[in-house]
This record gives sequence, C-alpha cells and structure tokens, in this order.
Amino acid sequence: MKYAGIVLRNTKNNLSSVDYAPVFDALLAGGVFVDEIVLLAYDVPSKVSAALLRLSTECDGVFVVCAPVLLSSARDAVSVAAEEKFTEECLLETEDCLFAVLPEGERGAKAAETEVIPRIDRRRHRSYARVVICTCTAPHEMVRSAVKKATEAGGGKLILHASEEYGCGRIEVIYDQDTPKMTADEVVRILATDLADYIYAMEDVTLAERLVEALRLHKMHVSTAESFTAGGVGRAIVQVPGASDVFFEGINAYANRAKHIRLGVNEYTLKHKGAVSDETAFEMAAGLLRGGNCELAIATTGLAGPRADGTNKPVGLCFLAAGTNERVRVFRFQLTGDRETITRTAINYALFLAYKQIA
Repeated sequence: MKYAGIVLRNTKNNLSSVDYAPVFDALLAGGVFVDEIVLLAYDVPSKVSAALLRLSTECDGVFVVCAPVLLSSARDAVSVAAEEKFTEECLLETEDCLFAVLPEGERGAKAAETEVIPRIDRRRHRSYARVVICTCTAPHEMVRSAVKKATEAGGGKLILHASEEYGCGRIEVIYDQDTPKMTADEVVRILATDLADYIYAMEDVTLAERLVEALRLHKMHVSTAESFTAGGVGRAIVQVPGASDVFFEGINAYANRAKHIRLGVNEYTLKHKGAVSDETAFEMAAGLLRGGNCELAIATTGLAGPRADGTNKPVGLCFLAAGTNERVRVFRFQLTGDRETITRTAINYALFLAYKQIA
C-alpha cells in the first residue's frame, strides 16, 4: 500500500515553520510508511487541488498536515477532491483512499496514533508492533554498523528507523503480525548488544524521565552546578512530573567568583587550570556533594561559543562531571555545531552520564 503527505505552509515563513516531523514519525511508528511528501503554499489553491487529485488516484492514503488555523480550509480542499464531505473530525474515507487532515506538532502526532493508524490497520487487515531503543553519546559509525547488522538479520521482514538529535539516538524496530517472533527478538538482541554501553532505555522515554525514575528507585537526591548550560540540566529534570521528590537544587555559577563562593572551587584551580577544565568540573560536583544535601551531583563547564574565552581552548570543549560520594567522574567532550547545538548536546550528555552512575 502507498501513502503520501501534503504539508501546507505559509509562504511568508520558511519550511521549518510547519512542525510536520512528529506527525510523520507517528505514522511511521505505526507501520505507515509515507512514500512521498509534497510541500505546498496554502494560498495557491490550484496547486493544492492538483496534488490532492493526483495523490488520491495513486495512493491508498493522503495525509494533509498544516497549522491549526488552516485546518478548516484544508478540509474544504479535501472534500472537493474526494467529492464527499467530512463526517469525522480529521478523517474522510472513500472506497479507494483514506484522507486525513492533521494539525502540526504533537497534537497531530497524537491524532495520527489514535485515529489514523487504527483506521488504516482495519483497511489493510494488518497491525504493527514497535520496539524503541533510546541511546546517548553513541558514535555514529557504531550505530550505523549495528543497524546494518540488525537489518540483515531481519531479512527484510522488519523496518528499522534510526534518528539522532542533540546526542540522543532513537532506533525504532517496526514489524507486522506475520513477522516471526524469533526474528524480531534477534534484531532487538543485536541492537541491545552492540550498543549496550550507550542505551538508557528499551522504551520510548526521555533521558530526564529515566534519570528521575532511577533516583526514585535508589531513594537519591540530585543537585546540579552549571557553568555553560544555562540551567538546562536542572530544567530538564524538573520538567518531569514528580521531580521535586528527587531534585534538591540547581546552581548556575558562571563567574569564577561564584564557582569559588558557592561551590568551593579552589582559586588556584581557577587561575592555573581555568574555568573550563576537568579539575574545575570535578570540584564543582564535589562542592555539591560536600553540602550533604544530595547523593548525586552533576556539573558542567565548557565553551558554547560563538567565541572562545581568550585562551587556546576551542569552542565546543566541555567537561561534564557526575558522581556520588563514592566517586565523581569527569568526561571531556569536543562538541561541534552552533551555540544551541553544543549546549543542548551537553545537557543530554550530562543527564546520560549521571544516569549511568546510578543505573
């Protein structure tokens, strides 16, 4: 079966103004593989109508994704192409084609998961299962190798979809009801074995959710000291419902004086090793633990750019510390990208390294 998507965008904005990726990712997770995506300006009705007419004759399903303000106009366009009216909120089903008009972002993804996919399963008399493997800090080449090996082991009976954002990877293993369980288990085993050191979950959860879960399990509290991640580590943790049970405090210590006064970082360390150093990261974390109010400490220091700090240290260099009273480990990374990419990647890395200390 063939499926296609139409993304309606505002010509005054760039393509990224329509958050369509979550919708198509949700469809993919349900075993609905979109073969073609057409990007169209909403204010050129003739092109929208032509695309709908063409795709409805070539495909078993056509999914229109747009901003909420355009949903009514999109439904009208689909009704004209299908020569039928909508009797449901987002679905219009004909004998030959299923049309769906979905809002962008997570709202559209939810509609795809709860309304579109079940209807498609009924039409094709087939259901799909999914296993999600979440990783962090995994080298790209290692992920590619593991996915290739797993794909070969699947013998064409499964679909593997790998994605990565800000250092966090997500591998989806999708298979239908006719796939032998032994085959699906072998594919998952290969991925779990080859990427074992970088996996934080075998289900669809965030790093922060998994860290909070582990802290609750071990009855531990965490504190953060951040020097270049702008409180992002602490913010990610407290966004998890119930995080107040395990989060003690977050300190943003950008100035060297703040590192010394609030965290006890030695002035000698700051003067001779610098704020961006493994020694400073270690002492920041140790200062949190010394206060006696947390059992897990996370510290970050680095250069997010776009300019360096006047030393010979490059932009993207960072030191992330995570540990307990028994041991604090410091990890050095040389990250690439713009300021936001470096910062958000460092936040994810810090959460992952902290989780690995207590998992």
